Amino acid sequence: MATLEIKDLHVAVDTDDGLKPILKGVDLTVKSGQTHAIMGPNGSGKSTLAYSIAGHPKYIVTGGSVTLDGVDVLGMTVDERARAGLFLAMQYPVEVPGVSVSNFLRTAKTALDGEAPKLRTWVKDMNEAMDKVAMDRDFAQRNVNEGFSGGEKKRHEIVQLELLNPRFAILDETDSGLDIDALRVVSEGVNRFSGQGDRGVLLITHYTRILRYIEPDFVHVFVAGRIAEEGGSELAEQLESEGYDKYNRMSV
Repeated sequence: MATLEIKDLHVAVDTDDGLKPILKGVDLTVKSGQTHAIMGPNGSGKSTLAYSIAGHPKYIVTGGSVTLDGVDVLGMTVDERARAGLFLAMQYPVEVPGVSVSNFLRTAKTALDGEAPKLRTWVKDMNEAMDKVAMDRDFAQRNVNEGFSGGEKKRHEIVQLELLNPRFAILDETDSGLDIDALRVVSEGVNRFSGQGDRGVLLITHYTRILRYIEPDFVHVFVAGRIAEEGGSELAEQLESEGYDKYNRMSV
């Protein structure tokens, strides 16, 4: 069983006035086979956690640790983290002009595996992955995310998840901007991934609507850079009815 362990993590961003603390001591353990949902109001530090694990240079770790099966993640480069089995689906996927989806995905797969997949097998696998998320196969020849709608960008990220098959998927606001049909398709992709039994998911969201399709094993409420409360899926139902008001009062 693989384990992604975050201990007393403190993270800041560099501003004109010096370092501004964002995360203020986060403890969280995700094991393979588990789905964890992180919920909380805007500005609570949810996305900062995701990008810090992935190695975004904007976020400066000032204390604590992140380990994958006991190995220091923070000491790895971004590509080493990917090869170790970490995957980040971004809230706002970037466009990559001049690089086709097909080339992007095959290059990523080659970097992870250390050898290029056989072209005939790769095309078949890619087409099947796109079919699963109801994404037109013609998108494979288009530039990465260029001119894609919000839903198409998120479907593309699920295609990446399907083909790269990491050990842990960190999904930052995957439900952002999705209509009901796209939300269902994306959720089904996440469930296929987690349903393998030996994969872990860290799902970051504002809203409970995606949790109608993806049932978390654990829910963590983020407020002011800390985990204010933890529980099971029933906690998400409580947030649906009560909102974040009581947590916002706690942070004042």
